[in-house]
Amino acid sequence: MVAIRLRREGSKNRPYYRIVVTDSRSRRDGPFIDQVGTYDPMKDGVNYLLDLPKVEDWMVKGAQPSETVASIIRKTRKALPAKA
Repeated sequence: MVAIRLRREGSKNRPYYRIVVTDSRSRRDGPFIDQVGTYDPMKDGVNYLLDLPKVEDWMVKGAQPSETVASIIRKTRKALPAKA
């Protein structure tokens, strides 16, 4: 199964995450198929950046987001302006 999840980057006590599309069997920091965004928990305010069309394309193809990534997707959709 293909998963959309966080890949840890950064140094000790200074985490930084990339939101990646990967095979669910690969390890957390292992190889990935595509990078679709970033998440910085140390930053105040809006601490994520997400390519929503790319994420939705992967979800149509069957990719399952992790709980944290699903939360970021909801926040991104909520922040978009409403379509008329």
